Amino acid sequence: MHSPIPGLDRVMVFLAAALASASLAIPEGWGEEGVKYGQVGTDVTLLCAGSRAGSPVQWRRAGAAALPEGSAIRQGALVLPHASLAAAGTYSCHGEDGGFLHAVTLRLGYLPGVPFVSCRASDYENFSCSWTSSVETFLPTRYITTYRKKSLTGEEKRRNKNGHVGPCLQDPTRPGTCTVHGSEFWSSYRLNITEVNPLGFSFRLLDITMQAIIKPDPPEGLVVEPIPLAPRRLHVSWKYPSSWPKEPHFQLRFRLQYRPIIHRSWSVVETVNLSEVITDAFAGLEHVVQVSAKDFLDAGNWSEWSAEARATPVRELATAASEETTTETSLESPAEEPSQAPNPEPISRSDPLEKMAILVSLGIFAFFVLAAVLIITILIWLRVRRHGKDETKPHNFLVAATHLKVLPKAQIL
Repeated sequence: MHSPIPGLDRVMVFLAAALASASLAIPEGWGEEGVKYGQVGTDVTLLCAGSRAGSPVQWRRAGAAALPEGSAIRQGALVLPHASLAAAGTYSCHGEDGGFLHAVTLRLGYLPGVPFVSCRASDYENFSCSWTSSVETFLPTRYITTYRKKSLTGEEKRRNKNGHVGPCLQDPTRPGTCTVHGSEFWSSYRLNITEVNPLGFSFRLLDITMQAIIKPDPPEGLVVEPIPLAPRRLHVSWKYPSSWPKEPHFQLRFRLQYRPIIHRSWSVVETVNLSEVITDAFAGLEHVVQVSAKDFLDAGNWSEWSAEARATPVRELATAASEETTTETSLESPAEEPSQAPNPEPISRSDPLEKMAILVSLGIFAFFVLAAVLIITILIWLRVRRHGKDETKPHNFLVAATHLKVLPKAQIL
């Protein structure tokens, strides 16, 4: 990976390069003594350590009748031009009399590629990163993992001018992963994953923020139970994941999904509580329930779904009584074969609380209707009354005019 790396990032790269160079400088660190590593597609030269200068030697390949095509012996050394993976193996050189002089094992492969890296924080105090190689090198490989805190406080800058650089600790029981302990939730980090093999090294720098990579573990202890006398209800409870520290400033919210086992689509409910009551379950049908978690402030991603838990809501009393009657009848008539066909009767999903809610809704609706009728009646009455007053005024004017007309002319003047 060749790119200009400004400022403090060079510290991480120089550290990785120094460790990689140290590994390359110690061949014994990559395998047994007498092993030669070569890059596929390049010319590889094998030296005969036990021969005298100018003495003719013979080269042989273990398990093969002849040397690879195109190979040549130059001044006692065996040259394999444009070596391919097929040229790998154990070679030995012999003197002119056929006596054994030296043996070398040739391993061929490729330079490391830039690794693929991803990081995740299962809590707000630690984060882990995993990686995979982008190139199959066919050679032994090591990884050097370091990190640097990008946002430093004044005290941290005074203590370390180059920034806080430390190792991302690798776990031998989990190859391809490393962990940074004691990280800070509001800080940013730069991770350096360097892949090293006997031919060279390559690295990837990855900037991460804790808020972006937080992904809790799934909730634990999921329990689903039917509620007595409630045919459409299930009580669901769970616990925080054990890896999430129980601090008041860092809470989780939860997402609950459930469905009858005979259906494919899920119903989803979100909550901040550690329990929830499902109110629209199907009486008598087994349900599947799962729960996942996320940071309360919506940072990061939802966790994976928890393991499934199953429960069946209680049957309605009428349905249960009908089934008991049917069972008794079938026991009284053993000669008849029981029917395997499903019951075509629709499942009653009535609920006392739902009935009460319907009655309350009807009462409210009736109140608003009566209020509207009363208002309309008052408005009509006021309008009629006003119209009656307006008709009275012209009538009085006509009476006065008639009275003036019957008076004598002299009296009018």
